[in-house]
This record gives sequence, C-alpha cells and structure tokens, in this order.
Amino acid sequence: MENIHPIIRFEGIGKRFPGVQALRGVNLEIRRGTCHALIGENGAGKSTLGKILAGLYQPDEGRLILDGRAVGFRSPRDAFLAGIGIVHQELAFCENLSVAENLCLGSLPAKRGFICRRSMKAMAEQTLAVIDASLNVETVMAELSMGQQQLVQIAGALAGGARIIVFDEPTSSLSQVEARRLFKLVKSLPARGITSIYISHRLEEIFELCDNITVLRDGCVVATKQASAVSEKELAAMMIGRSLDAYYPRRTTGSGGKTELLRVKNLSSPGKFSSISFSVNAGEIVGLAGLVGSGRTEVALALFGLDQQASGDVLINADKTLITSPGEAMRHRIGLVPEDRKRCGLILSMNARENISLAILEKTATFGWVRRKKENELAQTYFDRLRVCAPHVNALAASLSGGNQQKLVVARWLAADCRLLIMDEPTRGVDVGAKAEIHGIIDHMARSESGILLISSELPEVINLSDRVLVMRNGRLAGELPRKQASQGAILKLMAGVAA
Repeated sequence: MENIHPIIRFEGIGKRFPGVQALRGVNLEIRRGTCHALIGENGAGKSTLGKILAGLYQPDEGRLILDGRAVGFRSPRDAFLAGIGIVHQELAFCENLSVAENLCLGSLPAKRGFICRRSMKAMAEQTLAVIDASLNVETVMAELSMGQQQLVQIAGALAGGARIIVFDEPTSSLSQVEARRLFKLVKSLPARGITSIYISHRLEEIFELCDNITVLRDGCVVATKQASAVSEKELAAMMIGRSLDAYYPRRTTGSGGKTELLRVKNLSSPGKFSSISFSVNAGEIVGLAGLVGSGRTEVALALFGLDQQASGDVLINADKTLITSPGEAMRHRIGLVPEDRKRCGLILSMNARENISLAILEKTATFGWVRRKKENELAQTYFDRLRVCAPHVNALAASLSGGNQQKLVVARWLAADCRLLIMDEPTRGVDVGAKAEIHGIIDHMARSESGILLISSELPEVINLSDRVLVMRNGRLAGELPRKQASQGAILKLMAGVAA
C-alpha cells in the first residue's frame, strides 16, 4: 500500500526565536495520502513546524526529507514549487484589493502588457468553485467577514495544485455550515493524492478527519498515536501534562443577579442589523449565537462605540448613554475582546506589558507620567494569572503564538476591572488548557457581579457558559432561549429559521 510510506520526514528539527526555543530535536514522519494532526498547547511548536514545511521559517538544526530526498526551502515560493501549500490561522491578504486580485496575485493574466480583468475574474471564480464557495470575486477583501476571508484562503491553497497542504487552525473563523463544507473537502483529499497536515485545538475535528495524531509539548514530540487508538482525555493529558476533566465546564454560578447593567432598545445600523433589544444583568453571562454574517460582531462593535451609524437606546445602569467611541465605552467600564486579535486587539510592535496596560495607563500614572514600576507590577500580575507562554512580560507581542496573543487581550480587560465585558470569540485559536482557564475566568467575573456578553461560534461554549442564549439571523434577533432550553438543536433551528 502506497500510503504506508512517509512523504515527509522531519529529522532532528530545532528552531529558536529570541528568548524562546520553539522546537527541540523533532523527529516525525507523515504518511502519504493521510491526514495527520499536530496538536499541543499554545507555544508547543506545532505552527512553527508547519511553517518550516511551508518555507516560512528555516530550521536552525535538523533536516527535512521530502519523497526520500533532503530539501531546504528558503521561501514559501520554494515550498509552493515543491507542491506544498499552507492555509494560515492568521489571515494574510492585501485587504485593499479584490478577491480576484488576491487569488491571482501570483499569476496575473495579461494581454499586451495589461491585466485582463475578465480572465482574472474567471480564474478567481474557478478557484472558489473548488470548495463550492459562492462569493463575488470583485468584492474588496476588507469587506468580507473573517469566515469568508478564510474560505478564500483555503480555496487558493487547494486550487494551487498542492500535493501537501498544511491546515493551521482552518476552522477558527468559520461557521458550522462552512466548517462542515471544509470537512467534506478535507476528507476528499486522499482520493486526489493529497496529504494533509491538520493543526487544530478542536479535538472533535481531529477525531473526525485525521488518521494519525502527533502531540507536541514545549517544542518536543510527546507521542504519535493512531486516532482510533486514543481518547480525547488522553490527548488532553498529553498536551498539557495534567488531566483535564472537561473542555467546556459548566458554570458554578446561578442565573445572574437582578441588577441590570445593560439594556439595549431597538439598536440598528443600516445594512448590518436592526431592532436589536436585550439586557445583561450583573453576574450574568448572556450568549450571542448566530451564523457568520448574522450581525453578532457588528452588534458588539456598535456597543463599544465603533459604529457611528448605529442608532437606538443604550442604557448603562438604567441611565441612557450615548457611546460614540471606545474611550466613552471604557469610561463606563465596558471592555471588548474583539474577534480579530491581530487587527483590532493588539499593537503587535509593542511588548506584552504595554499591550496589557493600554486600558489602565491612568491607574499607573502620576501627574500624567506613567510609573513604569506600577505598570510592570499590574501587567505582571495578569501575565502570570493567564499563564502567558513567553520568556518575560517585555516579550514582543508579535513574537507570541496566536493563543498567547489572545491571552494578552483578555488580560488587558481583566486589569481594567470591567463591569461589562463583551467577548467576541474569546477562545478562538486557544488550546484546551488555556480554553478551560479562560472559561474559569469568565465564570469568576460573573461570580464577581460583572456582566458578560459572550459571542462564540462554538455552540458547546455558548451553551455550557451562558445563563441564556440570544440567537441572531440576518441581522435580527431570531429568538431567546433560557439555559434549560438552550440545546444545540434548538439554537441551530433558530439560526436557520426553521420552525420548532
């Protein structure tokens, strides 16, 4: 059988970054025509290993064997020419260009020295057809949702003729419908002679798609197992070095207090959402579910003062309030963990300390001057509390893994002592250990009488953490479910507009 032979072999791979040993003597074989999972906590080295294969990084030690021959990729183009593609966790596009222009950047069709727009549009449409995605290819990338941008990236990798594809958290921004479409596509790849390396924190995906699983911890290979021969709990224990009873622990609190922190009446924004009304009480976690594009994120941005076209009434502690900017929201002790941490949540050129303290500079200042010692103490407290995997609090944010960057965003609002925290996909790209920790923090905030508006595409997360669930569809509230009635089936029916 052909697929018993390795198509890729990593031999003694080591990789260092400033202050961090990302990989240590990694030895690993990937069999031809299989789907092989790489899992581990944030900072374990799995994405680094995938990027070495894709030519984005070069190893400091060891060698890469492809089809029995040692290779060295100095750039992503070298890897692409060798038949290796990558679907990144963090989206990488020219946001001011159209979908067609992004998909055809590497091979723009031209006639007599001029770009042929008609041919470019046809090429892009054929590329999207590979995954049955129906998007207007003339749309500017910045106007697409994160889920739609992710689909464009996946289509580009698959249509490029790759025989090996690295999927780095490919469903992190996809709705369940979009994710199911991707799963169907990944399952079809072996029949087309394509080998997949699948990096994900979502263990249910791993078991559905993958033949073999390699666990990484602290840059080293812990074990490689057949997916059929290991359980989720065993994998979790290998990943974090300790047992984990549940990935989505149920809340220990009741149904929230009686004090109303937030009331929204007829909140609307042209072309985004309309007539949104709900409330959040002190000590309550309110889930907000819906398909990608339903308007969930847009509502969150409006509440944080980032939508100048939004209209309607917003009451904070029963007082009618006009929130026209994030600064105004912060003065009312409202925080936002945004969906896109890199573009909206962090300043990547700053270090961890500076990112954590951004919302509390006034607390650390005397006569307008920031006291560095006080700032460092506050930042260090939350840096340690969230177990950020970095050499020190002054590590550059850009050098951290995606999950650890997410921890910095959460740490900022913990430090700011928010009374109302809006969390949009708070555990996107976060490993099972860190996910449980963040869930614990959310629960602790609710028990401390803070209110939480929780937006998530992971229905188990919404169901198990929320006191009640609001469901959005096509920019409107489709319904509200109390905790006891908030099953996956009931939520999905409201999402899809199916009568109960």
